[in-house]
Amino acid sequence: MQLSKEDMLAKANLASKNTLMETLNIEMIDYGEDFLVARMPVNSRVYQPDGVLHGGATVALAESVGSFASHIFIDIETKFVRGLEITANHIKSVSEGYVYAKATFLHKGRTTQLLDIRVTDDDNNLISICRLSTISLPKKK
Repeated sequence: MQLSKEDMLAKANLASKNTLMETLNIEMIDYGEDFLVARMPVNSRVYQPDGVLHGGATVALAESVGSFASHIFIDIETKFVRGLEITANHIKSVSEGYVYAKATFLHKGRTTQLLDIRVTDDDNNLISICRLSTISLPKKK
């Protein structure tokens, strides 16, 4: 049975309870055939000491949305996803509002996946570009 978009997003957000995603208020807000979008508020919880978004928080957002995207598109009954490598290039600072991370697949293999993650602000300005590789491994029985 295929879940509706609303049910899939609700399930993804429920899975974030008591995790880093909940701590950073990361919320999955949209998905389609080959992408997933999450958002995170920019406030003092994710600031550097000088009052702008911390690059580490941006990377946590990117890895969260990318790993969830890989997770959504595999058979979770038999496999689980882990991140292999993430890179980030931070382009611009932001100090308020939300940042949005859109993960799209560059490669969607049975074992490995490569995702491009664009992080933007409320005005759709590019904040960071990230690349995440993930691996799907069999669950132990």
